[in-house]
Amino acid sequence: MSQQANPRGTFLKVADSVKRQIEDDPDLTELPSLAEVMRDHKVSRGVALRAFGVLRQEGVAEPAPGERWRVVRSGAQVDRRPLDQRIADVIAADGLKVGEAFPSASALAERFGVSRPTVTKALEKLESAGVLAGGGQGKVRTVRALPTREERS
Repeated sequence: MSQQANPRGTFLKVADSVKRQIEDDPDLTELPSLAEVMRDHKVSRGVALRAFGVLRQEGVAEPAPGERWRVVRSGAQVDRRPLDQRIADVIAADGLKVGEAFPSASALAERFGVSRPTVTKALEKLESAGVLAGGGQGKVRTVRALPTREERS
């Protein structure tokens, strides 16, 4: 017996499966990683990327720079600003003053739900903008200046 080509693309089946996951779990805020989708569905990276593209096109998910893809739910408010801008808001939110210690990369990674290397890149941007000082291995980062509107918004 010969194998017939499936009339529905594999990437569409993967997208449908991920969509069902989103519908079944109202608390789900991030898509599974690309590696998880590839492993769970036994597909290539290209197929998984095409599935994510379908989810984006349908308004179910969106990419988040430096983070996992986000689930988009109607009526839900999501801060879509770059991570460095959201981290700059920590100064005002925590009431930090110039010269005070800034939270560690580990604490920020947990707070924002991203990896430490991602936070480190964002902190480097804030250091180059003159908002933070110090940092590096074992050094405490401090607030150098209050962020301007440009760094916060």
